[in-house]
Amino acid sequence: MTDIELQALWLSLQVATAATLLSLPVALALALVLARGRWSGKALLEALVNLPLVLPPVVIGYALLVGFGRQGPIGRWLHDQFDITLVFTFRGAVLAAAVMALPLMVRAVRQALEAVDRGLEDAARTLGASRLDAFASVTLPLAAPGLLSGAVLGFAASLGEFGATITFVSNVPGQTQTLPLAIYSALQSADGEAAALRLVGLSVALALAALALAQWSHRRMARWLGPAR
Repeated sequence: MTDIELQALWLSLQVATAATLLSLPVALALALVLARGRWSGKALLEALVNLPLVLPPVVIGYALLVGFGRQGPIGRWLHDQFDITLVFTFRGAVLAAAVMALPLMVRAVRQALEAVDRGLEDAARTLGASRLDAFASVTLPLAAPGLLSGAVLGFAASLGEFGATITFVSNVPGQTQTLPLAIYSALQSADGEAAALRLVGLSVALALAALALAQWSHRRMARWLGPAR
């Protein structure tokens, strides 16, 4: 592999890791609201969360560009207040990957939360635990397999993100050129077929490894927590 290909691999791993860490707390909060909330507007929130699954990724990238670009309301505020620029930067690539991976993570975490017996939380409350203590000591441990699966699925989705990333942060080697964008660049070159094939094989291997890890970790943790359910 060339230095550029190795750079794209390393950047992809960094982007996917950062996007997963950024998305997981948000996914947990949204999943909790969707799983336990009883309020008007819940269906609208669920639809908004799932939009990246049904809209073309280019549309999501354009929306990020409008909102977080230098002339966008959020982007201008971030630049003026904190000197933070997202367009054409590593941070922007992380944001794009996080947004695209979020729905998958929310689904996995929500299913895990809905599978937890609420009676166990009620029992903890009767023993003097606060609502937060019961959630932290009972619900979260029992939902851990779903949280881990959601994190791994989010990581895998971030590795494969292309459309939103190239629309929002372009294809800048060393800054935003992840594996999918490096494959795209290789295919645009007259002699890039071999490089594209190598990168495709690497992308498939990483995706399969991530999905296998998700399945294995879910079964492992579910087996370990089985007696407590």
